[in-house]
Amino acid sequence: MSTGEEAQRLRRLRRDAESGHVAAQTVFAQALMNGTGGSPDPAGALSWWRIAAEAGFAPACNMVGRCLEKGWGAPADPAGAALWYERAVSLGDDWARYNLANMKLRGRGVPQDRPGAWVLFREAAGNGHAKSMNLVARFLEEGWDRPCDRIAAARWYRRSAEAGDYRGCHNLATLLAEMGRIDDAVAWWHRALPDATPDILSAMEAALLQIDTEPSRALLDPVRRRMAEASPPVGVGNAPTPARPRRLAGIAAR
Repeated sequence: MSTGEEAQRLRRLRRDAESGHVAAQTVFAQALMNGTGGSPDPAGALSWWRIAAEAGFAPACNMVGRCLEKGWGAPADPAGAALWYERAVSLGDDWARYNLANMKLRGRGVPQDRPGAWVLFREAAGNGHAKSMNLVARFLEEGWDRPCDRIAAARWYRRSAEAGDYRGCHNLATLLAEMGRIDDAVAWWHRALPDATPDILSAMEAALLQIDTEPSRALLDPVRRRMAEASPPVGVGNAPTPARPRRLAGIAAR
């Protein structure tokens, strides 16, 4: 899209936003946050998200929560963020379920409540939310408040990965590597690579160094290039619990 076309699109978005269209207000706010057509304007983005949120638009309620949690356009206010996430959840927003679940999991802005986090992750995962599927799998793999079930965890990681979540791809690859299915693992790590954040890239590097096969060695350079350029994205979701280092002892490479 040319600069002129982008400017025209933004003018149309602003006109629609000023006319009271909540979806346009939400998209225009994201454009301001991203700095589309100029410098990022978090305060302006937050003001438009608030307008749409006060009208009861669930995605905008989630984004007001996101801004307050992260301190985008206003001082950080985790407790206030949780209230906006709760409002968005009441309106059916799965990103808000995911974000509120992360706050409950960590005890950030709300009392720590892993059972409550599980319920929210499980609801969002059941609705097809890929990142929540990954966290459902993590609960099952770690045995958080329930028996460990690596078979069920692998199923949820695969669903998350197939839905496009890079963390699901990485976690599925790690389980496959521990099972000795190295070629399958490397293929899923390849799929995780384009969007992976620094913690995932570091965990991938550590795993690949432990495996030390020809396919894993071939992936190391691309992983390290991404590590040099990667930065956390700005978007609607929270980063889940960081990838933990895993020792892949006893791998039968094949």
